[in-house]
Amino acid sequence: MGGIEHRMVSVNGITMHIAEKGPKEGPVVLLLHGFPDLWYTWRHQITGLSSLGYRAIAPDLRGYGDTDSPESFSEYTCLNVVGDLVALMDSVAGDQEKVFLVAHDWGAIIGWFICWFRPDKIKGFVCLSVPYRPRHPKVKPLQGFKAVFGDDYYICRFQEPGKIEGEIASAGPRRVLRNIFTGRALGPPILPKEKPFGENPNPNSEDIELPEWFSKEDLEFYVSKFEKAGFTGGLNYYRAMDLNWELTAPWTGAKIHVPVKFITGDFDTVYTTPGIKEYIHGGGFAADVPNLKEIVVIEDAGHFVNQEKPQEVTAHINDFFTKLQNNN
Repeated sequence: MGGIEHRMVSVNGITMHIAEKGPKEGPVVLLLHGFPDLWYTWRHQITGLSSLGYRAIAPDLRGYGDTDSPESFSEYTCLNVVGDLVALMDSVAGDQEKVFLVAHDWGAIIGWFICWFRPDKIKGFVCLSVPYRPRHPKVKPLQGFKAVFGDDYYICRFQEPGKIEGEIASAGPRRVLRNIFTGRALGPPILPKEKPFGENPNPNSEDIELPEWFSKEDLEFYVSKFEKAGFTGGLNYYRAMDLNWELTAPWTGAKIHVPVKFITGDFDTVYTTPGIKEYIHGGGFAADVPNLKEIVVIEDAGHFVNQEKPQEVTAHINDFFTKLQNNN
């Protein structure tokens, strides 16, 4: 794609695949994907940001795509993944002491952890979809999710190793990925135990209606990678959530002090989950992130806002990072 270079790097005991483009001396922008995603989610931003003089770098995170996928979920804690990315920053940043960070979905959660653990590494953070939520001092994540959303909430359904993988295999990775990327269901994602991915159309049908922003070629790229690597690596991030809660007890009450811009789509499943809009716009988010500079809600965009509205998102990223550079 458009001069994007690919290479493998050794970080934190694993081999990681990265995609990159842009002048070697340009300010580094690290782009982190979520679930079920890949470096590919940033294809438009890699091209757009590199044309503006940035060095854009998008890895396949641990467990995804062409990056190593350790077997146990205990190797997918925030400490493991942040360790990967700090080592990656050290490898690619050269003389730059700090990098710009852009992240979506699980990448955003990892981005918040980086801002907790190593704020000295980050010039500014553009967070897509998932706002910062402080650690609850008494309630583990899974306990909280079950109490609020029930046992069929997607994160609860992801917990038993092998079970959801089997359901994905039965439904077919192509249909599951298509439904996730192009779905517009609002509110918390629920996966009923019967037909969790909906009715089963002909999985070989060529008559697939896809939105303008997500081509058949895009879908086939994702399918090829997930058929090869599987879904377990990505699911292990969810399976490590309670373990993350235990490991981060020293950061209870910690706030985020790096400069942050938050972007979401008005149809994003996270944004439309009960309580989230009130937190984002009602002062709670700004209290937990004192250096929150901007909140942007993009109209007619769902969860994958960076793919659905690529030029708009790239412009927002560049605008924020330009302001930060001009203020230094």
